[in-house]
Amino acid sequence: MAEILALDQSGLRLIPLVSSVCSSRPARERLKQQKASSLFPGARAPQEALGGLWLYFSCFDECHEIVQDLESPEASFWHAVLHRQEPDPANSAYWFRSVGTHAVYRDLLSAAKDIVARHPSAKFQTAEKWDPFSFVTFCEQAREEPGSPSERVALEIQLAEWQLLFDHCARPRS
Repeated sequence: MAEILALDQSGLRLIPLVSSVCSSRPARERLKQQKASSLFPGARAPQEALGGLWLYFSCFDECHEIVQDLESPEASFWHAVLHRQEPDPANSAYWFRSVGTHAVYRDLLSAAKDIVARHPSAKFQTAEKWDPFSFVTFCEQAREEPGSPSERVALEIQLAEWQLLFDHCARPRS
């Protein structure tokens, strides 16, 4: 896994707020040859983890092909992020409603608070609980302000979101 992620910043890439082309042709070719069960043996959600990898490399179609047919909160979560990046905020909100309250939300809220504290001029406000719908709205606004503190916060929170959900999916079943 580390070798694949190393093809584009080792899991630290700030994934664009708007999907575009795959960020790494070598990663794309390598992932096409992989099966989720081989990459993530014993994982909690191997197919979902593979979908998350495709999303990390901004390969919209490949991610969508996997997550659209899975019925799990994790697949719905990836699907929501994917449509947030499309950008299709209404479709993203639809999929976030399917997620419900997810196990990573508590840690995501904590990470978001830390990120916002480092960028006090950004326009994102956290609440008592993680609100994916307000983050969808914030990403819409941040896209309109390239290079702004708000865009930076959106990108950093999105990376924390990816890292937390990917880890959740790829972690071995307990």
